Amino acid sequence: MVKLSKYLMVAGFLSAVTVNAQEAPKSDPSFRNSDKFKQMYDVLATPNMYRTASGAPGPEYYQQQADYKIKVELDDRNQKVYGSEVITYTNNAKESLDYLWIQLDQNQHSRKSLSPLQNGDRTEPALGAQQFSRKYLEERFDGGFTIEYIKDAAGKPMTYSVNQTMMRVELSKPLAHGEKISLNIKWWYNINNYLLDGGRSGYEHFDSDGNNLYVVAQFYPRMAVYNDVEGWQNQQFWGSGEFALPFGNFEVEITVPADHIMEATGTLMNRNEVFTPAQLARYAEAEKSFDKPIVVVTQEEAMAAEKGFSDKKKTWKFKAENVRDFGFATSRKFILDAMAVKLATKNVMAVSVYPKEGNPLWGEYSTRVVAHTLKSYSAHTFDYPYPKAVSVHAQDQGMEYPMICWNWGRPDADGKYTDRVKNGMISVIVHEVGHNFFPMIVNSDERQWTWMDEGLNSFMEYMALMEWDPKFPATRGPAKNIVPYMSGDQKNLEPIMTNSESIRQFGNNAYGKPACGLNILRETIMGRELFDYAFKTYANRWKFKHPTPEDFFRTMEDASAFDLDWFWRGWFYTTDTNDIGIKEVKKYFVSNEPSKEVEEFMKKRRRRNADPGPMVYMIEEGSADYKPTLNKPFVIKDFKPLEDYVTQHFTAEERAKLKEPKFFYQVTFDKPGGLVMPLLVQLTFEDGTTEFHQFPAQIWRMNDKEVSRTFATIKAITKITVDPKEETADIDTQNNVWPKQEVKSKFD
Repeated sequence: MVKLSKYLMVAGFLSAVTVNAQEAPKSDPSFRNSDKFKQMYDVLATPNMYRTASGAPGPEYYQQQADYKIKVELDDRNQKVYGSEVITYTNNAKESLDYLWIQLDQNQHSRKSLSPLQNGDRTEPALGAQQFSRKYLEERFDGGFTIEYIKDAAGKPMTYSVNQTMMRVELSKPLAHGEKISLNIKWWYNINNYLLDGGRSGYEHFDSDGNNLYVVAQFYPRMAVYNDVEGWQNQQFWGSGEFALPFGNFEVEITVPADHIMEATGTLMNRNEVFTPAQLARYAEAEKSFDKPIVVVTQEEAMAAEKGFSDKKKTWKFKAENVRDFGFATSRKFILDAMAVKLATKNVMAVSVYPKEGNPLWGEYSTRVVAHTLKSYSAHTFDYPYPKAVSVHAQDQGMEYPMICWNWGRPDADGKYTDRVKNGMISVIVHEVGHNFFPMIVNSDERQWTWMDEGLNSFMEYMALMEWDPKFPATRGPAKNIVPYMSGDQKNLEPIMTNSESIRQFGNNAYGKPACGLNILRETIMGRELFDYAFKTYANRWKFKHPTPEDFFRTMEDASAFDLDWFWRGWFYTTDTNDIGIKEVKKYFVSNEPSKEVEEFMKKRRRRNADPGPMVYMIEEGSADYKPTLNKPFVIKDFKPLEDYVTQHFTAEERAKLKEPKFFYQVTFDKPGGLVMPLLVQLTFEDGTTEFHQFPAQIWRMNDKEVSRTFATIKAITKITVDPKEETADIDTQNNVWPKQEVKSKFD
């Protein structure tokens, strides 16, 4: 119970009403359980020596290493990849390993793959002839790995077993802590036409000139992750959940037709063998150009190359350190341009490769966007550690690998393009280049938690796009854009903390909602300074490591002193919605005489406590005791008890600084939505000016359904608005305004 004697200046009775509304008993049907503020001990993994309660790696944290020496040849006439590799695997875990698990993700394209069988299949009422033929008449494309052999370092065959997209390799003896083992693997597979057969890599065929454009990834058997959280990450690749991989060093030799131009993960070690003298000179110029891209392989050179088909071969040699994967793109159609990017501690290269079909759009924007992305992401996390980032033009693609990514966005045949195509291309380049940071460096488990890379990266993309152009029509990030999804049928929604393969609305759940939530944290709940410091702390703690959701949640709190368990619980672990409205507004006037209601209240109080002395009373406008002629805007000198108190307790100089509100409004806010959110209130006064108030989410801790606040103002209020800038994803704004506004129909 509040002691009324403390509240002489702003009316004791009103304060009591406010607190009582918050402390409603649980038997009250209007009360909703406040457990939303309990700590998340019930859902987060227990901290340990590997991962601490602060969200940082622990003293016993470890991770495995997988180094690769790979030789592959691309058969451009028959669309095949032939390869051999030596994997050197280091066991840094304290325990021994009895066997190794290797990912064979291309097996998703095998005719034996179970991926096409995991979903229902209704009869479609109309299909194109090609689609009907491919679905019902033709034999399915067979793109899985053919493993020719696996041998140990001595050349002895090793026993292995393939389970869909996973392969277990038996060891002759357990691999102890600190020991290494080398595997020799030889394989081949058919490359998929990704526009027909789907997939995150493959080739596109151009009927106009008979050439192919290859974007090649998942092309080699890759070590699975073994860690302290799951042991072996051996969940199958069904198609949605992407890739969890350990870090390592790569030496890769790729043989292609001699007229191809290529880009790939890593540093090109033999540029002078694969570029012409003129191209070498242009590349040297690009290394010194920080303000515009330099065309290294020209459109004229590419158009000349695409008219032929060389029977000669050329081998490109790449070396990459501390990367988790490798991808490459190759075609005789490629134009290549590049420019240098100055970061805080180093210079790196931004590069683009694209066919003539991408121009003029790609030549104008792609490399500039790559450079901007590297600067933006580096400023918010850490300086980009790799020597380059490459954007590859591939129709209908958007996929990322260390230092290289494929992006869509193609003009019409006449070179014209709409703003929608241009903005879409810019967005996807920012997004895919940004994936170098999440998850290529901050290496979360995409197979389990898509949001940890896609959601965080979509949030970073939004910030980068706003820095590119504050008016950019970004879709993921602004709170209001996620409302249609969150307010949808609950039967079709899952929490963000849902495994990648079990999400129905993938884009909204794993990209949009996490991005929006982080934007709300940064802009509304925490503020930019606290959020940015905590987010950068997370990125630096976990770069080149394997974080979990708990590591992210804990670090964001640890580095900001902001208890966010209520936010993680609601936004990430439920499908609850935010809906805060204005239930009631009461206007009060200061009075020398108490109302009957206050008299009854005071009688009860005096039975329990001594007389508090002179009182200031509040009269509600429109009540039985309200007198329009007497109850007028408040002035201190009109109320002797208050004037005496002020004169006695404050000097003349202090009295001059006292507030002197004239109007008092008690506003009751209700919360039909299940989510907890800060309460954002804008007051509009009779002269058109406004005043903004923000109350923390903790305002709902005592009553999760409704709460009252009193606003003492100098000017009369004509309008009250909840969440005036639509910052909190409020799904129903019709209850956000007082006086209630009539919603016009579309006809009106």
